Amino acid sequence: MSQERGRIEELQVSGKQLLGTLKRIVREGNVRRVVVKNARGRTVLDIPLSASLVGAALLPFWAAVGGLAAIAASYTVVVERADDPKPPAVI
Repeated sequence: MSQERGRIEELQVSGKQLLGTLKRIVREGNVRRVVVKNARGRTVLDIPLSASLVGAALLPFWAAVGGLAAIAASYTVVVERADDPKPPAVI
């Protein structure tokens, strides 16, 4: 079995910035999973994403994020990205 490669990024954002930050991350693409943690480090939202997930399928996700943004002031967003399957060619 091969192990999938990827990288993980952690971003600190305020409740006001949460929705905008997540929209930007999803638009960038190559995101496998998004985890939102509160200031205490507890996971409050864990959403697996795929390339085929678009439009109306994301409506519940944005509604949940909007509700979270109103509750607390500080969040950590953990983004798991998929690496490109082939490294770029060196010329």
